[in-house]
Amino acid sequence: MNEPYPSRRHSEKPQEKRSLLERLIDFISHKPETRDELLEVLQNAHERNLLDADSLSMIEGVFQVSDLCARDIMIPRAQIDSINISDTPAEFISFVLEKAHSRYPVYEGNRDNVIGVMLAKDLLRYYAEEEFDVRGMLRPAVFIPKSKRLNMLLHDFRVNRNHIAIVVDEYGGIAGLITIEDVLEQIVGDIEDEYDFDEEAGNIIATLDGKHRVRALTGIEQFNEEFGTDFSDEEVDTIGGLVTHRFGRVPHRGEKVRIDDFVFEIQRGDARQIHVLLVRRVLNLAQQHLRADDDEGELRD
Repeated sequence: MNEPYPSRRHSEKPQEKRSLLERLIDFISHKPETRDELLEVLQNAHERNLLDADSLSMIEGVFQVSDLCARDIMIPRAQIDSINISDTPAEFISFVLEKAHSRYPVYEGNRDNVIGVMLAKDLLRYYAEEEFDVRGMLRPAVFIPKSKRLNMLLHDFRVNRNHIAIVVDEYGGIAGLITIEDVLEQIVGDIEDEYDFDEEAGNIIATLDGKHRVRALTGIEQFNEEFGTDFSDEEVDTIGGLVTHRFGRVPHRGEKVRIDDFVFEIQRGDARQIHVLLVRRVLNLAQQHLRADDDEGELRD
């Protein structure tokens, strides 16, 4: 007896195949003309489960590396752990053990006069050799401008087999320090090892233009203490979580949001989370009028 209608098993299978084929064709046939369109296509692929979150995050990181400069991610001068060549090994070895870095800039006279880079592993010779010449075992220091693009810096690191660069300002002074790990973290996310500690001191860093660079993992309690705010930590624990909650999604680099008297700009992040925020305080109308009155009073005086 012939069935009046095709069976459900035979009728749905071709439809499922066509549906999947249509999805793939839509994805492949769309030719993005700009980088923003390309990122949109990739994010759409992630939403369709054609690209996992880690892969999308790394692709976005590659794009960020081509946009960022050394000044954006460098360790500021004030936080550089360096060694004075005039100190004896007995004097600075305890410092090296405490900081637990693999490389240290070495200066002579003042901190702007970096004469080389010392590898921590070379200090083992101090215990094995009778004569220990610190100056003779220094590696050449590499100096780069603050404007150097991270993609070019990563290429130089790889070609020259170098792992650290000293960032200088336009006057030749030391502005900061950057390592190959700092650059790679823009692509793969934070790289933690056994020597990484949760030091709150580096969570909030003031910039020269009056803003602050804030790690997204900074606790709301610490942020409140630093800026005199009263943000609630009932729903989220970190300032990055607060900003993400306000957006209602994970925001992209360059996006901004105002919360009370502060503007938060996403300086670094990926598809999963925010990494670094640029924060500036804005005055409300009452504060602006008060400051204007104070300025007029000072002029009259």
